[in-house]
Amino acid sequence: MRFADIVLLSLLQLRVNPLRTVFTLLGIVVSVGFLVAVVAIIQGMNAYVKENIADAMIGMNTFQVRRLPISLGLFTDDQFRLLQRRPRVDQRDADAVRTALPDAQAIALQSGWPTPQADLVWRDRTLGSVLIFGVTADYQTVQDYRFTAGRPLSDIDVRERRNVVVVGADVAQNLFQGASAIEQDVRIMGQRFTIVGVVARKGRVLGQSFDGFTLMPISAFEGIYGRRLNTTISVKMAEADQVGPAMARAQEAMRLARRLRPSDRDNFDVGTADALVDFWKQLTKVLFAVVPAVVAIGVLVGGIVIMNIMLMAVTERTHEIGLRKAMGATATDIRRQFLAESVALALTGGLLGVAAGWALAVAIAAFSPLPARVTPWSVALALSLGAGIGVLFGVYPAARAAKLDPITAMRAET
Repeated sequence: MRFADIVLLSLLQLRVNPLRTVFTLLGIVVSVGFLVAVVAIIQGMNAYVKENIADAMIGMNTFQVRRLPISLGLFTDDQFRLLQRRPRVDQRDADAVRTALPDAQAIALQSGWPTPQADLVWRDRTLGSVLIFGVTADYQTVQDYRFTAGRPLSDIDVRERRNVVVVGADVAQNLFQGASAIEQDVRIMGQRFTIVGVVARKGRVLGQSFDGFTLMPISAFEGIYGRRLNTTISVKMAEADQVGPAMARAQEAMRLARRLRPSDRDNFDVGTADALVDFWKQLTKVLFAVVPAVVAIGVLVGGIVIMNIMLMAVTERTHEIGLRKAMGATATDIRRQFLAESVALALTGGLLGVAAGWALAVAIAAFSPLPARVTPWSVALALSLGAGIGVLFGVYPAARAAKLDPITAMRAET
């Protein structure tokens, strides 16, 4: 029997029994669709963290000198206690890095996490829970801020500890509601500050606005909140290929400034946005470990259903099998026929599952802040999984059909 005839007969059997086909495919469709959708969300999140969150938080062509590394969740309690003993990053460290990197575009000192929140009060209006950052002037260059009104903070503002602030677009819009924010006085923690600049809108990331912040000179910030444990140095280079060598020079400068011996470990961390991306990817590995188990259960159930349906088909078509054998069909032909029907069932389920998973991923991306990207390898894996299940669970029914005695089979009632 020709291969084309086998495929045609297999598809015809799916069409003859539509209700049975639907219930047979349900388990595989759900499992494969779940696999495609979840992988699409994870891959989309990985790309989103790299393209948006990491660069928005740390900056383009930028690295940071920090007291603690970004990936705190990956350390044991003992390691974390050792990290907590590290000295703070301060202005002297920033000066050492600045001396070592005269070619840097900007070297900024900024207040570290946890970032405080405060109410901004203007006349009879109050805007609550605004993020307050203490920064040096270069921080605005590091973050590539553009200004729609006013001016950025200056080195003089920092040096003279002036009570001036720069606000994000959301703060200006929500607090002043159409009025100009420039030269307006607001109260923060009971102290009066004058707004000198409004930063252009940067947008939202995963539903979280990047425009609801206030920048004040780090000298004024420390007068209110004190010195932070996790003050950070950010260094911006002109080109991406300059970041690696600059990080090495910054590391050497920090070790010299802190008088560390060659055998001493660094008591600081130098990292880029890639560290945040790597940390995120390590977190998503947990999901990648769980998803195959869930999919495997669904596919196993679908495969068992396919095997039972095919065994039922063998029983129902015993007379047909006997007639075909009497007309010259070999055991190999019968085996191929039933195996092809099993693969057709599973592959159809895989195709429908890919379509369902793709549609679900598109819907999630359209109606929620979660990004989703369907990748070719997840589609190929889903289709291979469907075909593989068809072969695996179709072998036994096909072998049973091939072993039927043609005389006995022809005597079976139709």
